[in-house]
Amino acid sequence: MKRSFSSPDRFLLASGLGLVAATYGLVRLAYGLFLPDVQRDLGFGADVGGTISAGASVLYCVGAAAGFLLAARAARSLAVVAAASAGIGALVMASSPDTAVFGTAAVVASTGAGLASPAMVQLVAGRVDDGLRDRAQAVVNSGTGPGLVVAGTLALVLLPDWRTAWAVAGVGTLAVGAAVAVAAGRPGRAPRASLPGRRWFGAQAAPVVVALLFGAGSSAVWTYGRSALVDAGVPTRLTVVAWVALGLGGAAVALTTRWTTALPPDRQWVLTSAVSALAVVTIGLVPQVVAVAFVACALFGWGYTAATGALIAWTGAIDPEHAAAGTSVLFVLLGAAAAGVLVGSAGTATTFLVASVVVAVASALPLAFGRTSLRPAVPTR
Repeated sequence: MKRSFSSPDRFLLASGLGLVAATYGLVRLAYGLFLPDVQRDLGFGADVGGTISAGASVLYCVGAAAGFLLAARAARSLAVVAAASAGIGALVMASSPDTAVFGTAAVVASTGAGLASPAMVQLVAGRVDDGLRDRAQAVVNSGTGPGLVVAGTLALVLLPDWRTAWAVAGVGTLAVGAAVAVAAGRPGRAPRASLPGRRWFGAQAAPVVVALLFGAGSSAVWTYGRSALVDAGVPTRLTVVAWVALGLGGAAVALTTRWTTALPPDRQWVLTSAVSALAVVTIGLVPQVVAVAFVACALFGWGYTAATGALIAWTGAIDPEHAAAGTSVLFVLLGAAAAGVLVGSAGTATTFLVASVVVAVASALPLAFGRTSLRPAVPTR
């Protein structure tokens, strides 16, 4: 019999997808998209912009760590705080009179993304039946793509008016946060999970290693992807369109979940991260070929978003009771950003080449681990 989501499930998935779209694509990852115009108006340089970005990454990881501790006990409240921190942060960015206020708000706003993922994983796990759960998680996690599309569209329509763009982002984020609060109003069916014990971390070794490598390698695109196109002589407006193409690729994950979730999670990972590795090297080596670069951006958007969904399914397959905790740990590691260490001395092309090798290694590791990388649930107490 063909299984489908109930109406309350659909509302939860739609609002959860919106929360991920807003906190990730529209707030956290849109920072670099609007940064040149913000720098021009507020008068700060690349060094300050980099410091703000680094602080935002730290607060994102703090949010994900908080999710590890709190998602199993207060997922609905965590989702509300995620929307509030990202939404209010974006509104303060829109009205900021100087660099200090803007930077502080940008750092705080990034916390919302770290909180949103574990909160939604727990809410979905408590509501959706086992047979549809992996697909549901993948749909919600694909929200990053639509968020990037909306951010890119705002940039095309509104820039150089970055203040209005951030105001729209803030209002939209608060709205989807309210929708999630309504959708998650009734308690989930699953019992609340306790914090995992020491043996749980050992069972998570394979996804932990690949998440760390994947986060370090893919950071080249998030941090320097648009810069690579600009440096190659691609017109500024087309570099924003490339960002939209990246978002469209991420949004396409929602259309491919029925196919990808039919695979075991570690095999999902191999496929999707391999696509990401191919896209990274293409963006880095031939950014001047606009059509190829656009296709590579779309492939990266699909590969990255689908790969993070595979990680959620992977940690959940190892221990379903602690899927939200596993997501928190893995998404902290995805926040790793190593590209900046190389780009100054080695150049963009070399940095992207090295990054693609790192992502390719992350993709191949489950093949080396074999089926032992998918262990049964472990005792945690």
